[in-house]
Amino acid sequence: MLERISRREEFDLFIAWIAISLAFLIVQIVPNGILGPAIPITPFGALETLGISLVTVGVAFVLHEMAHKFTAIKFGYWAEFRKDNNMLLIMGALAALVGMIFAAPGATVIYDTTGRGISREQNGKISIAGPLINLLLCIPFVIIFLIGGGLSAAVSGNLFAKLGLAGIQINAIIAAFNMLPVSILDGRKVWSWNKAVFVVTIIVAFGALLASFSPNTFSNLL
Repeated sequence: MLERISRREEFDLFIAWIAISLAFLIVQIVPNGILGPAIPITPFGALETLGISLVTVGVAFVLHEMAHKFTAIKFGYWAEFRKDNNMLLIMGALAALVGMIFAAPGATVIYDTTGRGISREQNGKISIAGPLINLLLCIPFVIIFLIGGGLSAAVSGNLFAKLGLAGIQINAIIAAFNMLPVSILDGRKVWSWNKAVFVVTIIVAFGALLASFSPNTFSNLL
């Protein structure tokens, strides 16, 4: 499988991974943008937050794009992730100025090497593969969060609890954001393919997003 990832794709994935991780770090430190109040943080705390961001975003973002890629390959097409420098700039600017995450540093481009054209159903299934992976990834991060002791442990600084909570939130953000039925996002293609699947998926994605930012939602499972 890994041999199907080109050097250029590896580079683009790496740049996008670092950029989106830094965007999440910025939002953690200045949730209302650089003009608003910053959350006090020590250099060690900043490094720890960056490390958590790199791990969780790395898993969430890379597996999201690889889900698109290998689903497309399953249908007989070729696909590669390509970073978008304009999107990277917009993502960084929004994170710094207003504390908003624009989780679209690029896209997986599908190449029709068969000559038969990509059907609406295939395009929808390729598109939904990414958000579904993120929703599934919430499950192991919930387990990590609970093993770490839940919300109180995360607040008190337990690394496992913080890692688990960040993983839940980041995967929920990426899933929900990408299911919006606008522009080049996955939701628009899923909507075009199957509206029932779209409705169920976006409800689950935004439900997970709301739950991930609601105190004690997952701690109550302890």
